[in-house]
Amino acid sequence: MVWLEHAAPERGSWRLYSTHGSAVSNISQVSFLKKPPPTELNSDSHIDKGSIHKKMGLLMLLAAGAGAAGTVAAAPVVLATVGFTSAGIAAGSYAASMMSAAAVANGGGVAAGSLVAVLQAAGAAGIPVVGQAVVGAAGATVTTVLAILF
Repeated sequence: MVWLEHAAPERGSWRLYSTHGSAVSNISQVSFLKKPPPTELNSDSHIDKGSIHKKMGLLMLLAAGAGAAGTVAAAPVVLATVGFTSAGIAAGSYAASMMSAAAVANGGGVAAGSLVAVLQAAGAAGIPVVGQAVVGAAGATVTTVLAILF
């Protein structure tokens, strides 16, 4: 026969006994950790986890929107800063060194459709709607990932 005996109720401790013939042996003592009663410091029963997830989803959506709008607004400024201006590539700028490297790599000219050509077109005429969508999506993605990480 095997039975349990409550050894220390306040700690959740039990003893397991068995009998073999007339001998009784204590097989083991097992303690179960009891969950402490809720207090102001350790109780989360008042927190509605569904509303937390909704708020986090809203914050992620706001972060993505801010990232998209911010990158679309900043892109023309960044292009002009690195030297892709409406008047052409600025002398001595990072854009000028990119153009020089592209020209050397292509035997003296910048290939149509290359990165330098696309950036110069965006700097001169503005970023087309499709380009704004791509820039906005990239900004939204980066901002959302950063919001998750930090």
